[in-house]
Amino acid sequence: MKFAIWLPLFDELSDPVEVARLAAAAEETGWDGFFVWDQLWWRAPTRAVSDPWIMMSVMAAATERLRIGPMVTPIARRRPTKLLRETTTLDRLSNGRLTLGVGLGSDRFAQEYSRTGEELNDRVRAEQMDETLDILQAGWTGEPVRHHGRHHTVDDVRFLPRPVHGRVPVWVAGFPGNPKPLRRAARYDGFFPVNLTSVDQIAEAAAVLRDLRGTLDEYDIVVEALPAADPRPFAEAGATWCLTDIAPATARLADVRAVIASGPPR
Repeated sequence: MKFAIWLPLFDELSDPVEVARLAAAAEETGWDGFFVWDQLWWRAPTRAVSDPWIMMSVMAAATERLRIGPMVTPIARRRPTKLLRETTTLDRLSNGRLTLGVGLGSDRFAQEYSRTGEELNDRVRAEQMDETLDILQAGWTGEPVRHHGRHHTVDDVRFLPRPVHGRVPVWVAGFPGNPKPLRRAARYDGFFPVNLTSVDQIAEAAAVLRDLRGTLDEYDIVVEALPAADPRPFAEAGATWCLTDIAPATARLADVRAVIASGPPR
């Protein structure tokens, strides 16, 4: 199992200079990854919020080995061709260390969609997400993209340069008991089950994904856990990555430094 820090970019943790230092410290103390939230704002008392894509750029420049990525980015609210350029550029800046975590997102936490006129219907956002993923997969090949969908159009455009390893790994978030996110995740590189209530849900999701894919070789199942949690039950259930959950309500720079300094719970 690999271990990563998972950070909300709020208040004390919204300073890109400090987050770059945290990422460098995480690399030095043996962490495998450093992932960040993608939010436009958050509930009170949170006030300051930073952009994850700019933040990941400074993290990439401050590290050499650490895997980085948004966990997760609600890609239905992003323009696919802009996201294609951003992911490729960040992947090349990091020398192939980007993992793209994607999901539907939700309006219920901070009303990011309803207060900005974004799509509220989950089914429509799922359609938008699938189209965006199709465009990303096509664009990363370096071949001309011809996409004429219900939500997006790309008319015979070639996107170069390509990612370092030819494409960017994609982890798909979703509720573990919902078959649609599992079917979507099976087409890509990993599954991030959200709102887990038991370790058994990981084993059940792993079994479904194995049936859908035929194998889980070179495939990731990602879980979140509190810093003091024992990772062994998650690994035994099939998880390959454990993200150390830093709660936004209590996240403080000094506390994050302490978690990073203690090293991954191997």
